[in-house]
Amino acid sequence: MQRQLQQLIPALGTSDGAGVKIRRSLGQSQQARLDPFLMLDEFNSESSDDYIGGFPSHPHRGFETVTYMLEGHMLHEDHMGNQGNLRSGDVQWMTAGRGIIHSEMPQQEEGRMHGFQMWLNLPAAEKMKPAHYRDIPANDIPRLDLANGGKVKVIAGAVSVGDQVAEGPIQGLSTEPRYWDVQLPAGARFDQALPKGLNAFLYVFEGELTVGEPPRQLKSGSAGILSDGDELTLTAGDKGARALVLAGKPIGEPIAQYGPFVMNTSDEIEEAINDYRAGKLAG
Repeated sequence: MQRQLQQLIPALGTSDGAGVKIRRSLGQSQQARLDPFLMLDEFNSESSDDYIGGFPSHPHRGFETVTYMLEGHMLHEDHMGNQGNLRSGDVQWMTAGRGIIHSEMPQQEEGRMHGFQMWLNLPAAEKMKPAHYRDIPANDIPRLDLANGGKVKVIAGAVSVGDQVAEGPIQGLSTEPRYWDVQLPAGARFDQALPKGLNAFLYVFEGELTVGEPPRQLKSGSAGILSDGDELTLTAGDKGARALVLAGKPIGEPIAQYGPFVMNTSDEIEEAINDYRAGKLAG
């Protein structure tokens, strides 16, 4: 059964951190979520004024953040003494768990900074596990070259085309995430199995795509929520296309969010705030 384009969410311009200009699609309101995904931001500018302030020290609890750099250089530092440099093509998969206090600061004063941050919820049983993160260099992210000239980078989950299979470095999580970067030349088509029962959406950031059968168009700068099904078909427009494909197993639990804290109840949010104020957020 083909997955169809069910809902469009145009990305809206806003700012976060110390004035970093971003475009937010998923997560621009509580109604614009897709379990287990909470938020997707794109940052993309050649002007350092739009990103130089970065994201100074701030807390998180109860979910995962995934940062994917297309161009630029950011430095992650956290309360545990960890440092991680994110350069072009790199990914950081960070589990905030019971708490982390970190910063994400630009390491360049000019040039393009382009990438994405996605927030992925955790089930209640995992929200208070110890924080950890993994830096994934670009060279460790597998890529499939398609016969039609397209290519797919596989960050999480797996992609199978003919006798080729690429398994991303992120596997075995309870939400079973898929995170693919799909690039297609003009008119090229990408067909991929996507198991029924997983919630899925696309974010087009170059060109435009048509989705499903009958086809529906999704233009650059918009997220598209997909219907359920077991097959995904994407076709690039006359200028080609590049998009993120994200899918995951829904958690099906209530969400209580206050800024950087995502829990299940308002009492747990109050506890997170009190822990942060008392210096106990991260244990």
